Amino acid sequence: MNTVAARPYPYPFDPAHTAVVMIDMQRDFLEPGGFGAMLGNDVTTLQGIVPACARLLALARTHGMTVIHTQEAHDRQLADCPPSKRARGGLACGIGDPGPLGRVLVEGEPGAGFVPELQPQPGDIVLRKPGKGAFHATGLDAMLHARGITHLLIGGVTTEVCVQTTMREANDRGYECLLVTDCTASYFPQFHAAVVEMVVAQGGIVGWAAPLAAVEGALA
Repeated sequence: MNTVAARPYPYPFDPAHTAVVMIDMQRDFLEPGGFGAMLGNDVTTLQGIVPACARLLALARTHGMTVIHTQEAHDRQLADCPPSKRARGGLACGIGDPGPLGRVLVEGEPGAGFVPELQPQPGDIVLRKPGKGAFHATGLDAMLHARGITHLLIGGVTTEVCVQTTMREANDRGYECLLVTDCTASYFPQFHAAVVEMVVAQGGIVGWAAPLAAVEGALA
């Protein structure tokens, strides 16, 4: 077992039974012209974590951990996009509409793809999801069970939406989750900070939190 110096107490894990789940590091959320920008956000607040995310993925591959990239994207007919989700925000250009990066949050479109620095590599898993949580309407739980995965190291965007939702879903299913704090980000830094505190509160009611350096130290 390896042990990360984490909050609220040390996080032990076996790389053979651990997956890195990198959540939604897509052009639609991190680049100008994407869905995140259309919502009025400053996308540069997310771009700063890309180098750390690349280091976490490289570390996982080096140590034989399963690597999963989630991708929030809908089928081309939007059959898996609830009308309430599409209508939210009353945007002039919203989910499914043509935008600067192609149809917004639609599979196969440029904006739904991953940022260049974090492209999936051979052996990685790409999981398309129609909702915020990675377990909703996907085969993630069965996939993890089939591989004997019990522990998850979680990064990606945004901390308070898809990252937190996935972590809570995983916690309810019995997975031991570590939020890698500098591999996650929000358009609102105060939301990111709040989620970290929610995760580790009450003895780690949702899971653990630690910076990437602590994960690297545990595997050194």
